[in-house]
Amino acid sequence: MQEQPPLQPRILLAEDDFALRRMLKLNFEKEGWFVLEATNGEDCLRLARQNRIDAAVLDVMMPKLDGLSVCKSLRLEGMELPILFLTAKNQIEDRAEGLRIGADDYLGKPFHLEELLLRVHKLIRLGQGKERSMVNSRIEFSAQCWIDFTTYTIKTHPGEERSISKREALLLRLLSSKAGEVVSREEILEVVWGYSAFPSTRTIDNYILAFRKYFEPDPKIPRHFLSVRGVGYRFQLEK
Repeated sequence: MQEQPPLQPRILLAEDDFALRRMLKLNFEKEGWFVLEATNGEDCLRLARQNRIDAAVLDVMMPKLDGLSVCKSLRLEGMELPILFLTAKNQIEDRAEGLRIGADDYLGKPFHLEELLLRVHKLIRLGQGKERSMVNSRIEFSAQCWIDFTTYTIKTHPGEERSISKREALLLRLLSSKAGEVVSREEILEVVWGYSAFPSTRTIDNYILAFRKYFEPDPKIPRHFLSVRGVGYRFQLEK
Protein backbone atom coordinates (compact mmCIF):
# COMPACT_ATOMS: atom_id res chain seq x y z
CA MET A 1 0.00 0.00 0.00
CA GLN A 2 1.32 3.42 -0.94
CA GLU A 3 2.34 5.58 2.03
CA GLN A 4 0.44 8.79 2.62
CA PRO A 5 2.60 11.93 2.32
CA PRO A 6 3.15 13.74 5.62
CA LEU A 7 0.74 16.55 6.41
CA GLN A 8 2.04 20.07 5.80
CA PRO A 9 3.11 21.57 9.14
CA ARG A 10 0.74 24.29 10.34
CA ILE A 11 2.14 27.18 12.36
CA LEU A 12 0.08 29.61 14.41
CA LEU A 13 1.87 32.98 14.35
CA ALA A 14 0.53 35.59 16.79
CA GLU A 15 2.30 38.95 16.51
CA ASP A 16 0.77 42.44 16.43
CA ASP A 17 3.75 44.11 14.70
CA PHE A 18 2.81 44.05 11.01
CA ALA A 19 6.34 44.23 9.56
CA LEU A 20 7.70 41.51 11.84
CA ARG A 21 4.68 39.28 11.31
CA ARG A 22 4.97 39.62 7.52
CA MET A 23 8.69 38.81 7.57
CA LEU A 24 8.16 35.75 9.74
CA LYS A 25 5.23 34.54 7.63
CA LEU A 26 7.29 34.74 4.42
CA ASN A 27 10.19 32.83 5.98
CA PHE A 28 7.93 30.22 7.55
CA GLU A 29 6.30 29.64 4.17
CA LYS A 30 9.75 29.22 2.58
CA GLU A 31 10.24 26.34 5.02
CA GLY A 32 7.13 24.71 3.59
CA TRP A 33 4.86 25.54 6.52
CA PHE A 34 1.28 26.76 6.35
CA VAL A 35 0.87 29.88 8.50
CA LEU A 36 -2.23 31.03 10.37
CA GLU A 37 -1.89 34.66 11.50
CA ALA A 38 -3.30 36.44 14.54
CA THR A 39 -2.79 40.04 15.61
CA ASN A 40 -4.24 39.72 19.11
CA GLY A 41 -4.71 37.14 21.82
CA GLU A 42 -8.42 36.59 21.28
CA ASP A 43 -7.96 35.74 17.60
CA CYS A 44 -5.03 33.52 18.53
CA LEU A 45 -7.19 31.50 20.93
CA ARG A 46 -9.98 31.18 18.36
CA LEU A 47 -7.60 29.91 15.65
CA ALA A 48 -5.97 27.43 18.04
CA ARG A 49 -9.36 26.02 19.01
CA GLN A 50 -10.67 25.75 15.45
CA ASN A 51 -7.64 24.41 13.55
CA ARG A 52 -5.05 21.66 13.57
CA ILE A 53 -1.87 23.37 14.75
CA ASP A 54 1.59 21.74 14.94
CA ALA A 55 3.37 24.61 16.69
CA ALA A 56 2.61 28.14 17.86
CA VAL A 57 4.89 31.20 17.92
CA LEU A 58 3.36 33.79 20.25
CA ASP A 59 4.32 37.32 21.12
CA VAL A 60 3.86 37.94 24.84
CA MET A 61 2.61 41.54 24.62
CA MET A 62 -0.48 41.42 22.40
CA PRO A 63 -3.74 43.40 22.43
CA LYS A 64 -6.92 42.04 24.06
CA LEU A 65 -5.20 39.00 25.60
CA ASP A 66 -1.46 38.61 26.18
CA GLY A 67 0.52 35.55 25.14
CA LEU A 68 0.88 34.28 28.70
CA SER A 69 -2.89 34.26 29.16
CA VAL A 70 -3.35 32.53 25.80
CA CYS A 71 -0.93 29.80 26.87
CA LYS A 72 -2.66 29.38 30.24
CA SER A 73 -6.07 29.09 28.58
CA LEU A 74 -4.88 26.52 26.05
CA ARG A 75 -3.26 24.39 28.73
CA LEU A 76 -6.36 24.58 30.91
CA GLU A 77 -8.42 23.35 27.97
CA GLY A 78 -6.08 20.38 27.57
CA MET A 79 -4.42 21.60 24.35
CA GLU A 80 -0.77 20.61 24.34
CA LEU A 81 0.42 22.11 21.06
CA PRO A 82 4.08 23.17 21.33
CA ILE A 83 4.42 26.89 22.08
CA LEU A 84 7.37 29.25 21.64
CA PHE A 85 7.23 32.73 23.14
CA LEU A 86 8.88 35.39 21.00
CA THR A 87 9.20 38.56 23.03
CA ALA A 88 11.22 41.59 24.04
CA LYS A 89 10.61 40.62 27.69
CA ASN A 90 13.73 38.53 28.04
CA GLN A 91 14.72 38.72 31.69
CA ILE A 92 15.36 35.45 33.52
CA GLU A 93 12.16 35.98 35.52
CA ASP A 94 10.13 36.43 32.32
CA ARG A 95 11.55 33.29 30.72
CA ALA A 96 10.95 31.27 33.89
CA GLU A 97 7.34 32.45 34.06
CA GLY A 98 6.70 31.54 30.42
CA LEU A 99 8.11 28.05 30.86
CA ARG A 100 6.33 27.56 34.19
CA ILE A 101 2.88 28.15 32.73
CA GLY A 102 3.43 25.60 29.96
CA ALA A 103 5.45 27.07 27.09
CA ASP A 104 8.01 24.78 25.44
CA ASP A 105 10.54 27.42 24.37
CA TYR A 106 11.30 31.12 24.78
CA LEU A 107 13.28 33.39 22.44
CA GLY A 108 14.01 37.04 23.13
CA LYS A 109 13.95 39.92 20.67
CA PRO A 110 16.08 40.81 18.80
CA PHE A 111 16.77 37.31 17.51
CA HIS A 112 18.57 35.55 14.67
CA LEU A 113 16.13 34.22 12.10
CA GLU A 114 18.09 30.99 11.60
CA GLU A 115 17.92 30.22 15.32
CA LEU A 116 14.16 30.81 15.36
CA LEU A 117 13.62 28.51 12.38
CA LEU A 118 15.66 25.76 14.03
CA ARG A 119 13.64 26.08 17.22
CA VAL A 120 10.33 25.95 15.34
CA HIS A 121 11.53 22.87 13.42
CA LYS A 122 12.17 21.24 16.78
CA LEU A 123 8.71 22.18 18.05
CA ILE A 124 7.08 20.71 14.94
CA ARG A 125 8.89 17.42 15.50
CA LEU A 126 7.76 17.51 19.11
CA GLY A 127 4.16 18.09 18.10
CA GLN A 128 4.08 15.51 15.31
CA GLY A 129 6.33 12.86 16.81
CA LYS A 130 4.28 11.74 19.77
CA GLU A 131 0.96 12.09 21.48
CA ARG A 132 1.27 14.58 24.31
CA SER A 133 -1.04 13.70 27.16
CA MET A 134 -2.51 16.16 29.57
CA VAL A 135 -1.10 15.94 33.08
CA ASN A 136 -3.60 15.47 35.88
CA SER A 137 -6.59 14.62 33.71
CA ARG A 138 -8.21 13.32 36.90
CA ILE A 139 -7.92 14.77 40.39
CA GLU A 140 -8.86 12.87 43.55
CA PHE A 141 -8.79 15.45 46.28
CA SER A 142 -10.56 13.60 49.08
CA ALA A 143 -11.62 10.08 49.92
CA GLN A 144 -15.05 10.67 48.37
CA CYS A 145 -14.54 13.21 45.58
CA TRP A 146 -12.87 13.37 42.19
CA ILE A 147 -12.84 15.49 39.04
CA ASP A 148 -12.31 14.00 35.57
CA PHE A 149 -11.31 16.73 33.14
CA THR A 150 -11.44 14.50 30.07
CA THR A 151 -15.13 13.63 30.49
CA TYR A 152 -16.29 16.74 32.39
CA THR A 153 -17.63 14.59 35.21
CA ILE A 154 -17.28 14.75 38.97
CA LYS A 155 -18.11 12.66 42.00
CA THR A 156 -19.67 14.81 44.70
CA HIS A 157 -19.31 14.41 48.44
CA PRO A 158 -22.73 12.69 48.74
CA GLY A 159 -21.47 10.12 46.20
CA GLU A 160 -23.31 11.36 43.12
CA GLU A 161 -21.62 11.30 39.71
CA ARG A 162 -22.66 14.21 37.53
CA SER A 163 -21.61 16.24 34.51
CA ILE A 164 -20.23 19.76 34.76
CA SER A 165 -19.95 22.55 32.21
CA LYS A 166 -16.76 23.38 30.34
CA ARG A 167 -16.51 26.66 32.27
CA GLU A 168 -16.78 24.81 35.57
CA ALA A 169 -14.08 22.37 34.41
CA LEU A 170 -11.75 25.21 33.39
CA LEU A 171 -12.15 26.96 36.74
CA LEU A 172 -11.63 23.70 38.63
CA ARG A 173 -8.52 22.94 36.59
CA LEU A 174 -7.10 26.42 37.24
CA LEU A 175 -7.68 26.20 40.98
CA SER A 176 -6.45 22.61 41.29
CA SER A 177 -3.34 23.32 39.19
CA LYS A 178 -2.37 25.87 41.84
CA ALA A 179 -3.40 23.87 44.89
CA GLY A 180 -2.38 25.68 48.05
CA GLU A 181 -1.85 28.99 46.23
CA VAL A 182 -4.12 32.01 46.16
CA VAL A 183 -5.57 32.59 42.67
CA SER A 184 -6.70 36.17 42.18
CA ARG A 185 -10.07 37.12 40.74
CA GLU A 186 -8.22 38.98 38.00
CA GLU A 187 -6.40 35.82 36.88
CA ILE A 188 -9.62 33.82 36.93
CA LEU A 189 -11.41 36.42 34.79
CA GLU A 190 -8.50 36.68 32.37
CA VAL A 191 -7.79 32.98 31.89
CA VAL A 192 -11.19 31.31 32.28
CA TRP A 193 -13.46 33.97 30.78
CA GLY A 194 -11.17 36.15 28.64
CA TYR A 195 -11.15 39.91 28.33
CA SER A 196 -14.17 40.12 26.01
CA ALA A 197 -16.57 38.33 28.34
CA PHE A 198 -15.81 39.48 31.87
CA PRO A 199 -18.55 38.40 34.27
CA SER A 200 -19.11 40.13 37.56
CA THR A 201 -17.17 38.94 40.57
CA ARG A 202 -20.51 37.70 41.86
CA THR A 203 -20.56 35.18 39.00
CA ILE A 204 -17.27 33.70 40.22
CA ASP A 205 -18.64 33.61 43.77
CA ASN A 206 -21.62 31.61 42.51
CA TYR A 207 -19.30 29.05 40.89
CA ILE A 208 -17.37 28.68 44.14
CA LEU A 209 -20.63 28.24 46.07
CA ALA A 210 -21.64 25.49 43.63
CA PHE A 211 -18.27 23.74 44.07
CA ARG A 212 -18.74 23.80 47.84
CA LYS A 213 -22.16 22.16 47.46
CA TYR A 214 -20.60 19.51 45.22
CA PHE A 215 -17.51 18.69 47.26
CA GLU A 216 -17.58 20.01 50.82
CA PRO A 217 -18.84 17.89 53.77
CA ASP A 218 -20.24 21.16 55.17
CA PRO A 219 -20.51 23.93 52.52
CA LYS A 220 -20.78 26.55 55.27
CA ILE A 221 -17.36 25.51 56.65
CA PRO A 222 -15.31 24.89 53.48
CA ARG A 223 -12.14 22.81 53.61
CA HIS A 224 -11.23 22.75 49.91
CA PHE A 225 -12.57 25.93 48.27
CA LEU A 226 -11.43 28.80 50.44
CA SER A 227 -12.06 32.52 49.95
CA VAL A 228 -9.22 34.96 50.53
CA ARG A 229 -10.85 38.29 51.30
CA GLY A 230 -10.06 41.02 48.80
CA VAL A 231 -7.85 38.76 46.66
CA GLY A 232 -9.43 35.57 45.32
CA TYR A 233 -9.62 31.87 46.15
CA ARG A 234 -7.44 28.96 47.24
CA PHE A 235 -8.02 25.29 46.49
CA GLN A 236 -6.80 23.05 49.32
CA LEU A 237 -6.16 19.34 48.85
CA GLU A 238 -7.05 17.05 51.73
CA LYS A 239 -3.98 16.08 53.75
